[in-house]
Amino acid sequence: MPELITPTPRLHASWLAAREEWADDAHMDGASLGSDDDVDSAEGFAAWVERLHAYGDRTLPVEQGRVHATYWWITEGDTYLGAIDLRHYLNGFLLDAGGHIGYSIRPSARRRGLATWALAQVLYEARLLGIDRVLLTCDPGNSASVRTIERNGGVLEDVRETLIGPKRRYWIDL
Repeated sequence: MPELITPTPRLHASWLAAREEWADDAHMDGASLGSDDDVDSAEGFAAWVERLHAYGDRTLPVEQGRVHATYWWITEGDTYLGAIDLRHYLNGFLLDAGGHIGYSIRPSARRRGLATWALAQVLYEARLLGIDRVLLTCDPGNSASVRTIERNGGVLEDVRETLIGPKRRYWIDL
């Protein structure tokens, strides 16, 4: 049975195994993993996890270009299956291209409905934060993400060219 948990250093080995399933140039949406993050060492991984926790604390400032966000990992027992994040508000870039929520599922765990389930859980969390309308975006060719968003009530606003390429933009009224 899947669950959403707060990121934890305890799942370091499982997270590393999941990362190996992605192509070297793949972006793990919802993970907030930067190119400078040292996630291979236990100490670096723990520091990254702490940073993820801090991003959700609205009493702390965030770096230029970032917004406050809450991160969850999708797990089954001690197995990391994916990540999802909820950005508490939108800046200009997120309004254009990124949206409120990002998610990714490790390749070996796809086609099980995990993203659809996790998105539904995080939409509930968005309501608790007082967000009444959520923006989600995806690449035009990502049919799995299109289905995930539409199954959760997403209504297509448009497809537009952004700084990071073309994006389908969906709104979900909460």
